Amino acid sequence: MEKLLLTPLHKEHLKLKARMIPFDGFDMPVQYTSIIEEHFAVRERVGIFDVSHMGEIELKGKDALPFTDYLVTNSIMNMKDGDIKYSPLCYPHGGQVDDLFVYKIRDDFVLLVVNASPNYSIKDYEWMVKNKGDFDVEIFNKSKDYGEVAVQGPDSGKLLEPLVKGAIPLKELKRFKFIFGELFGKKILISRTGYTGEDGFEIYTFEPQDIIDIWKGILIEGEKFAIKPCGLGARDTTRFEVCYWLYGNDIDETVNPLESGQGWTVKFNKEKFIGKEALLKIKEIGISRKMVGLFVPQGGIPRHGMEVRKNNKKIGYITSGNYCPSLKKVYAMAILDLPYTDKGTKVDIIIRNKEIEAEVVDIPFLAPFNKR
Repeated sequence: MEKLLLTPLHKEHLKLKARMIPFDGFDMPVQYTSIIEEHFAVRERVGIFDVSHMGEIELKGKDALPFTDYLVTNSIMNMKDGDIKYSPLCYPHGGQVDDLFVYKIRDDFVLLVVNASPNYSIKDYEWMVKNKGDFDVEIFNKSKDYGEVAVQGPDSGKLLEPLVKGAIPLKELKRFKFIFGELFGKKILISRTGYTGEDGFEIYTFEPQDIIDIWKGILIEGEKFAIKPCGLGARDTTRFEVCYWLYGNDIDETVNPLESGQGWTVKFNKEKFIGKEALLKIKEIGISRKMVGLFVPQGGIPRHGMEVRKNNKKIGYITSGNYCPSLKKVYAMAILDLPYTDKGTKVDIIIRNKEIEAEVVDIPFLAPFNKR
C-alpha cells in the first residue's frame, strides 16, 4: 500500500480527533464533529480548512507572463500585480490537464495554484516543462514549500482584519486580489478567494511549518465567532451547492471548457494558447453535450460515474452528487447529451440498479454569496 503524505497540520488534526481518510495521496481530515455542523459554520459564521495539500508551481523569468498566457485559456497579459484569475489548463484536443488559479506577483513572477495531490502537481509541472519551448522562463514545483489554510464564511473578514498586518487594511482587499503581509509573526500571502461560495481568505506561508501557528492562532481568535475546523466533507458540500468544478470528478482530460460551463474563461481573442484550434472547431460545430444540474426528489444520492438514461438509452453520466444541507435537498451535476439538457427535462439515474427519476434544473443550486 502506498504511503500517504502528511500536511504540516497532520498532528493538529489528530489532536482535534478528526476522522482521517486517504485523499489524493494525503491523509486528510474528512470531519471533526459533523459535516452538517461544519457546513453551517462556513455558511453562517466562519470555518477553517487545511488546504496545504494543494500544489504550487512558480514561473520566474522575463517570459513568465507570456508563457502563462500561452499555457491557459484565460487572458493573463492584462493582469496587474496582486491580481488572481481562474483558468483551465488544456491539452491540444481541448480536454483539461487541470484547472488552476493564476497569481500575478510581478511581470517576471507568476504563482500557479494547482489541484491537490502530488500526482496533479507533478503532472502539471511536467506538462509545463514539456511546453516551455523558447520561452525565457524557469519552472519550479514548490508544492512542498508552502503551507495553506482557507478561512471561509461571512465572519472571516471580521476575524482576520485586526490580525493581518499588510500593505493595505484587509477590508480593502477586493475579491480575486492578494497582498503579502504578516500574521502571528509569520510572513504570508493572503488572497480574498476560496472554494465554498462564501466570502473568505486563503493564507499561504513560505515555510510549511509556519502554518501550524497560524492554524492554532486563528482557532483561538476565532472562538468569539464560534469558528469550527472543517474537513473535506464540508469542503465538498459547500463547493457542490454553488456548483464549483472539482477536477477529477466534474472535469478532466475528456471534458472541454465549452461543455462544462467554463466557456467564460476561454479567450479566443488571444493570438495563441494550447487547445485554441480544437476549441475553435468545437465552438464552430457546436457542443454535443453539456453540464447541467439535476434535482433528485427521492431514491438515493447519485455518485460520480453513475449512468443517466432517457427511455432506456444512455444520455450521459453523473459528475458529482450530494445532499445539499443549505437547501435540504439532493442534487447532482451531470454531463448530458443535447437535446436532453433543457430545464424541466425528466431523466433517470441508475442508482443501485434502479432507475431514479431526476429533473434538469439551473446551476448553481445555491447562488454564491456575492450573487444572493
